[in-house]
Amino acid sequence: MSDYREELKNKETLRLREIQRELPSFVQAFFRGIAQTTSTKTRLAYAYDLRIFFRYLYEEHRTLGGIEPKDLTAAHLSEVTSEDIDCFMEYLSYYIRPDYENPAYGKEMHNEEKGKSRKLAAVRMLFKYLYKKKIISADPASLVDTPKIHEKAIVRLDVNEMANFLDAVESGEKLTDRQKVFHEKTKKRDLAMMTLLLGTGMRVSECVGINIKDLDFQNNAVKVTRKGGNEVFLYFGEEVRETLADYLEERQNALTKDENEDALFLSSQGKRIGVRTVQNMVKKYAQGVTIKKITPHKLRSTFGTNLYQETGDIYLVADVLGHADVNTTRKHYADIEDSRRRMAATRIRLRKD
Repeated sequence: MSDYREELKNKETLRLREIQRELPSFVQAFFRGIAQTTSTKTRLAYAYDLRIFFRYLYEEHRTLGGIEPKDLTAAHLSEVTSEDIDCFMEYLSYYIRPDYENPAYGKEMHNEEKGKSRKLAAVRMLFKYLYKKKIISADPASLVDTPKIHEKAIVRLDVNEMANFLDAVESGEKLTDRQKVFHEKTKKRDLAMMTLLLGTGMRVSECVGINIKDLDFQNNAVKVTRKGGNEVFLYFGEEVRETLADYLEERQNALTKDENEDALFLSSQGKRIGVRTVQNMVKKYAQGVTIKKITPHKLRSTFGTNLYQETGDIYLVADVLGHADVNTTRKHYADIEDSRRRMAATRIRLRKD
């Protein structure tokens, strides 16, 4: 069987080609130009965002309106101004996304600051590339300001919630009767997965990509592939080890439809479990435990918080979480640093009694 990550990359490549057929021909040169410096996943995200931009031009632009995106030429872009891109940012607040398989239907879409910033980044990259290659004579996208992003409080489980969450996964008490039937068949897998996420802080995409051969019980470690393709070992404690060993024993005794499936975590169909399934799993178990909106990323934040509180080492947290820039980590855990500074102030005595 081919490697999971290669299969995922191949699917993304095919999807990217499909979307490019809907876009202007000069966009293909852009994607070829950034292929050596970006991942397939990043290019696919750009393609989705650029499809929205060209759809906006088709629907709203004063001179390019009515021209199908695939019929646009690079010369047409000379008619796009920075004001037009500002209008595109406003358009992103609310628009109807077409159903490309069934044009009669559409979906209402909303974007906050982060969504707008990501889409602006894709447009900027396109104009910057075309301007650099002298395909266009101006770069209006560089004149558009990035939306100010208002940081939201980080949602994470506290100590009691984390224990209650794992208890809920193990017992299934908070589930509906229908869910309990499936829970009996999957509880060891679910507990192993949730414990692994909470015990290592790995991304859900990294978790579903783990193969059995990636586990090293001698060193309590697991090999994961991070963003950008780097392979690293993450280490776990005895609680994680025990749940993994318990699940593996059950997994080896279970019959699967694909005897060659080497994925660590399998679905009820005997195939590698998907990201969406894990997201739904976390939501299901968290509902009866806390009013907070818990996702796999919130489990990652919970691990990061616990690690920082135990060590006080922001560089260690950045390394374990796989953040390329420690400032990303510091931004997310700034409130914890602030509380530590406040605590330090209470330890200083200026005058003795």
